[in-house]
Amino acid sequence: MKKTILASAIAAASFSGAAFAQESNLPTVYGNIQYVITHSDIDGGPSDVEHADNGSTLGVKHDHEIAPGLSGFFKAELEFDADDKSNNNGLDQFDEAYIGVRSDRFGTIWVGSDDSTYERVIDEIYNYYELGSPNIAGSYDTGEGDLIQYSTPGFGGFQLHAAVQFNGDGEEWENDTGDTVQSEKSYPYQLAATYSVDALELAVAMDSNDGDTQYSKDDDKPSFNNENTYGLRASYTLGDLRLTGQYQTRKDVVDQFGLFAGYTLGKNQFAISYELAQYDKEFTRQGEGDLDRDTVTLQALHNLSDNMYIYAEGYFGGGDDVYEYKGAANATDYSDEQTVAAVGAVYYF
Repeated sequence: MKKTILASAIAAASFSGAAFAQESNLPTVYGNIQYVITHSDIDGGPSDVEHADNGSTLGVKHDHEIAPGLSGFFKAELEFDADDKSNNNGLDQFDEAYIGVRSDRFGTIWVGSDDSTYERVIDEIYNYYELGSPNIAGSYDTGEGDLIQYSTPGFGGFQLHAAVQFNGDGEEWENDTGDTVQSEKSYPYQLAATYSVDALELAVAMDSNDGDTQYSKDDDKPSFNNENTYGLRASYTLGDLRLTGQYQTRKDVVDQFGLFAGYTLGKNQFAISYELAQYDKEFTRQGEGDLDRDTVTLQALHNLSDNMYIYAEGYFGGGDDVYEYKGAANATDYSDEQTVAAVGAVYYF
């Protein structure tokens, strides 16, 4: 059943009067259900309509004081498919889980699975939208598991951040050809610095890309090379308006540019962005030469209440035959245009 964590928390809260006296030490249970209807159209290729779950989760988190100025914390978040009852295993996927300590004097260190330092600091546009998959993610290989991450306290608006992924040699997985692959020891790392003053945010980061995407991202595509990924981001928030510019690069792979504008008007939220990726090696066809891909994204979102919102998003993609699909006789073919429309609703607590 999907109610196990929630029921346990309710039972703990009502167990005795002593539990109520210590209510501040109870874990916080949270979650959401996300539904989306999408229409995807590839020029010259297929046109599909789908009703899907868009990342429904159930989680629990807690923090407590170890000593004055020092606290410990944990978070565990599981995913489930809310759209399809058949072949549904309930809480059958995993998103985040970590423990850590936080000190006003020494900063924060945490261990486990979480968004990586580079992703949080640089890749804002890709992670902003609800559907998101037509957007262009940065070319960095270090994944979200087995991470040890650290952030310093703020010093006059400056913060330093670091992460290392501990990849041992005891892991195995099955690749796309059905062969069992043994992992190798690797310690990919990320470094970042951020600066905030008034409405301005600046960020710079790098990813060493020393790991294997099959281990770090549960992905069957090998790393392109061992070159570092570098990223820059500048954001400016002026009242209800937020502007962001991004640049990311990886030698012999890709240069990426992104511009974003978001505006909040009462219960409504509007956003537009433009992303451009100039590939030295296109992701699905390495060695094909220089290829470009760009995406314009629009969003309109309305908050129905403090716990529920609806949205509409449109993605308009172009490029040099970068959208892959199955053509005649199930042969692989490519198109230079793709459009995606999405309408969704989210309830969260």
